[in-house]
Amino acid sequence: MALYWKLVIDCGDPNVLADFWAAALEYLVEDPSALIAQLRAAGQLPDAAVVDYGGGQRFAGLAAIRHPEDPFDELSDVGHGRRLLFQEVPEKKIVKNRLHIDVHGGDGSPESLETLVERLERLGAERVKLVDQGPAGRWWVMHDPEGNEFCAA
Repeated sequence: MALYWKLVIDCGDPNVLADFWAAALEYLVEDPSALIAQLRAAGQLPDAAVVDYGGGQRFAGLAAIRHPEDPFDELSDVGHGRRLLFQEVPEKKIVKNRLHIDVHGGDGSPESLETLVERLERLGAERVKLVDQGPAGRWWVMHDPEGNEFCAA
């Protein structure tokens, strides 16, 4: 059996980042509404632990996305494969990330890179710096909506 994983990302607004990264990576935002309803009906989940968002309910301070082809739990919608979990923290990001995501799209041509970067900008990303290392590669360093660095290549 292959291992499954999740990368946990601290942030200010988990739902905004989950929506951005789901669109950027073509993943699915996990929908825990059925689990939340079950837990609330059993009196096991206080109102403060839940937020209304996007027409459904999510756990307060958490949102996750999963790869659409990976297995998942039917009740909780939690992915058992490639997954990103966004976790609310009180402090803002201060320094450069020590870990980042590289988003690849197209055939690596300048035109496909520009198409990818423009799509990411429409989703809320911001260009920071073009890195051109000639034959070794060319990519954009970008910021997601909360200022986390990632690369588009």
